[in-house]
Amino acid sequence: MQKMVGLVRRCVEDYNMIEAGDRIGVGVSGGKDSLVLLLLLAQLRQYNSKPFTIEAITIDMGLGMDYTEIQSLCDRLDVPFHLIKTEIGPIIFDHRKEKNPCSMCSKMRRGALNQALLDLGLNKLALGHHYDDAVETFVMSLIYEGRISCFQPVTDLDRTGIIQIRPMLYIHERTVDSFANRQNLPVLANRCPVDKNTKREEIKQLVYDLSATYPDLKERIFGAMQRLPLPEWAPKGRYKRPKEQD
Repeated sequence: MQKMVGLVRRCVEDYNMIEAGDRIGVGVSGGKDSLVLLLLLAQLRQYNSKPFTIEAITIDMGLGMDYTEIQSLCDRLDVPFHLIKTEIGPIIFDHRKEKNPCSMCSKMRRGALNQALLDLGLNKLALGHHYDDAVETFVMSLIYEGRISCFQPVTDLDRTGIIQIRPMLYIHERTVDSFANRQNLPVLANRCPVDKNTKREEIKQLVYDLSATYPDLKERIFGAMQRLPLPEWAPKGRYKRPKEQD
């Protein structure tokens, strides 16, 4: 726990993600990434030099998922839990029958999250993207869009005044998986009809295959993003390569 919270703290400090008095909404899908983020931020708030509060927000996609265990976890962590009911799933899959639903789904979920934050008076949204997500997004942009791009550690949404932060960027996916298992977090099965059948999964497999030949591939890509040509990724502190942990 101490090592994991330390990685989050270093990321938060390197990118000035949290200021004193911040009211942070944590996007909780029920997957391992968002649950680990929730747990680590709940721990960090206890002794962070800049006091902040967190609240969990779950967007119910209308796919028949049960979030009772998520509510129980939030109760144990003393974190307010907000379940936002939507019909995003039926709209995309039943009514519109989208052939490539991921982009529209992401926009609709993010819109629902942002509206929930505004309604609750929260000023920041914490998302559970980790180290591998950043590397894969960079490669996706290069291959599918022909541009050098990635989401930013901190994103200021001008139209809403909400700031998105990604405090787990220094933690590898394998480390997240192992930690979630050791903590017995109530990870929910994803009921999305296209789960594990997306362009991101193709890129994940590509990066995995290339890493067998080039073991430092992910570290080199991540390091390149922190230097140039993505200035938003330049950390304030001296970057130290995070290691995968079982």
